[in-house]
Amino acid sequence: MRRVVFNQKGGVGKSTITCNLAAIGAHQGLRTLVVDLDPQGNSTQYLLGCDGTELDTTLADFFDQTLNFKLNPKATTEFIVDSPFENLQVMPSHPQLEELQGKLESRYKIYKLRDALDELVEDYDCVWIDTPPALNFYTRSALIAAHTCLIPFDCDDFSRRALYALLENVEEIKADHNRALKVEGIVVNQFQPRASLPRKVVDELVAEGLPVLQPYLSASVKIKESHEQARPMIHLDPRHKLSQEFVDLHDSLARQYGA
Repeated sequence: MRRVVFNQKGGVGKSTITCNLAAIGAHQGLRTLVVDLDPQGNSTQYLLGCDGTELDTTLADFFDQTLNFKLNPKATTEFIVDSPFENLQVMPSHPQLEELQGKLESRYKIYKLRDALDELVEDYDCVWIDTPPALNFYTRSALIAAHTCLIPFDCDDFSRRALYALLENVEEIKADHNRALKVEGIVVNQFQPRASLPRKVVDELVAEGLPVLQPYLSASVKIKESHEQARPMIHLDPRHKLSQEFVDLHDSLARQYGA
């Protein structure tokens, strides 16, 4: 099962949602891979406790290899790094992804990620793909490679306006490149139930028939501690309310799609 977590708006919690849901699956025994396509490398930092510049191999090396034909190319598995958490591995990001993007786009390497993940189909139960906050080469590659798409949503009017354009973009990629792609749902993040605006905005999305997922993820300062310590919530404080919300969301998705 391959899921891409995508929103063109920044600061909506893509990396936090990706890493925490992936960590829960791994904690439950699922062989799990996180692919960090964002040059900022937040998922890499969160799960490995370091950034890509400190690692010997990253996704920048993988994509650079696609631009340079070699008689003996590295296998996809050689670009994967173990995390400190059992059953959880990472294809880490690197800042160099930014400068590689133009070359990859001009050489039409848009299917290389899908091909690489196809090679790993027997190795993992779940693959989670984190993306940059833009519709660019990497997010298109992710949407082409994925089975489903999760859309983080942070309960403000700007996010709501951007949501409709985002859904149209996903549908276009589905029509042109990946007919099996499904929008798995909208993940409400940083939710404050006592504030009237977030409740109003989310209720209107539900009334429009959009696939808003339950439970909503609460706003909590604990998540900053989780980031700082490079420990997803299930490992930092499994009894915390937010940890339980992540578990409930993960298990709801697993029941729906079987992984």
